[in-house]
Amino acid sequence: MGEIYIRFIVPKVIDPDSGVPSGVVAVAYDLVDEDKLAPDLLAQLRQSIAWIEKNLATPDRFNRTTSKGWYRRTTRGISWLRMSASLHVAALRRLAELVAAAGYPTKELTAARVGYIVYEDEAQVVAEPFRDTPTR
Repeated sequence: MGEIYIRFIVPKVIDPDSGVPSGVVAVAYDLVDEDKLAPDLLAQLRQSIAWIEKNLATPDRFNRTTSKGWYRRTTRGISWLRMSASLHVAALRRLAELVAAAGYPTKELTAARVGYIVYEDEAQVVAEPFRDTPTR
């Protein structure tokens, strides 16, 4: 059996580029930028984001086109964690709990077929989803 991937989403927040629900990391950044949460929750969000920034690489691609100007194109790729990256999964699950505590219910998605892989490392992949890839 192939690898299993996991994604933590906020169903009521739709990413304008990919058209699918935003991941918890993007929503957490927005919440920190808004600076409207209780100080304790805001501090916990910042701490979780700092761990992610230190321990999870920022993908350099979110689309599969290689044509000229690919970096200016609307991106369709969405990020998934490898289930085998247990520390990262635990950190994202904790971030999802904090985002939910801030009033944004979250959901976990799992899949074996996530789409056309455009970026990957030991902990994560970015993929343009297949038609049958769960995104909601």
